[in-house]
Amino acid sequence: MEKIKDFISNNTIFRNVIAIIVGLFAGAFSNMGILMLGMKIIPLPEGVNFNKIETIIANIDKYTIPHFVNVFLAHGLGTLVGAFICVKLAKSKHLVLALIIGFCFLYGGYDMVRQIPAPMTFNIIDLVGAYIPMAWIGYKLGCKTSNG
Repeated sequence: MEKIKDFISNNTIFRNVIAIIVGLFAGAFSNMGILMLGMKIIPLPEGVNFNKIETIIANIDKYTIPHFVNVFLAHGLGTLVGAFICVKLAKSKHLVLALIIGFCFLYGGYDMVRQIPAPMTFNIIDLVGAYIPMAWIGYKLGCKTSNG
């Protein structure tokens, strides 16, 4: 058991890969949690089933600004949490790893922009503000509270 602990704590590449995986999962769970909480506070428009993208697409014109704010917060805070946790777990290359988290979430955001015809203003704000800047903030917060 000691050898396994030593391997994990001393193997930089292994530790960094695990940090990315855990960061992605933590960010995804945070994203989903914020979306779910937001839907409790601001119910989805009538006819929208969150689990069926077709209903979101068909009713996107019924979304109001608070709905889009919830989505933006979920994307941004999910990315921030994922990057922060990745930085805290990583052994080196903290900024690079935080940006990997940011770019993974940015790719997911871009994929959603391609699928859901949301207003272009929201798409631009979301893609520009919710991913890479939030990954950088997660990096800064993670480094500030640790030794590296």
